[in-house]
Amino acid sequence: MKEGLFGPKVENVGVAVVQDFNEENIEIFNVYLLNLRDDIMEGIIITSTGYGENANTGERLKTSTLRHCLEVMLPNEAAKIEPIMEDVFGLANEFLVSFWVNDIMYDKKYVFLPETISSSKMKEIPVLGKKGVMIT
Repeated sequence: MKEGLFGPKVENVGVAVVQDFNEENIEIFNVYLLNLRDDIMEGIIITSTGYGENANTGERLKTSTLRHCLEVMLPNEAAKIEPIMEDVFGLANEFLVSFWVNDIMYDKKYVFLPETISSSKMKEIPVLGKKGVMIT
């Protein structure tokens, strides 16, 4: 009974913070959703927020909550969700992802803990072929 309250387990879906370059060849970072599944994801809703506290003052910090919607993601496809500023890498960055597959709703929270997004931890991200940090 309790197991049904949590919904089906989300597998083969990832959120990645990826190092990109803009038109002026300046380093920027973007957040991507990756469908590493063999089926189509539909009705995708993503909310993102950052939170934590200032290490020097102890002040609680929270970013604005952003909401995104994607209609469909095909198997082995990536979609850019939003840009992310290096200023928030010291916060916990949370992404709530909900989607439908074959009339079943899936839901998962992805949290990049403070300081886990760094150049030293970046690896090649599947589907994108770019360096980044990914949570599956």
